[in-house]
Amino acid sequence: MIRDILLVGIGSFVGGSLRMVISKYVQLAVAGSFPLGTMVVNVVGCFLIGLLSALPAGNGGISPAVRLLLTTGFCGGFTTFSTFMNENVTLAKGDGFTLSLLYTLASLALGFIAVLAGRQMAMR
Repeated sequence: MIRDILLVGIGSFVGGSLRMVISKYVQLAVAGSFPLGTMVVNVVGCFLIGLLSALPAGNGGISPAVRLLLTTGFCGGFTTFSTFMNENVTLAKGDGFTLSLLYTLASLALGFIAVLAGRQMAMR
């Protein structure tokens, strides 16, 4: 159990740190208040977890420890539901309800498609 906690913690640290860098870089590269940085990391994270979860296990595949490190740890730290929701509330203030709804729907649709694409890639 301690080993699993350490694996998840290490993966979360790396994923969360990378999320901050990528999200900030994307946000600085685009104009406007639309939270594209968070959307990009969440969609990329969805793709990665789809890919990783569909890889075969055991001999010749991904070990349970590595899967835990990369899915629960890295992808869990890399993606962020709480930031996504907070940004939705911020967007919805004033006249931004439509933009908030667009952000939610686009994030869900792109995330779902990314998981499917990752799974398809892993199965090839």
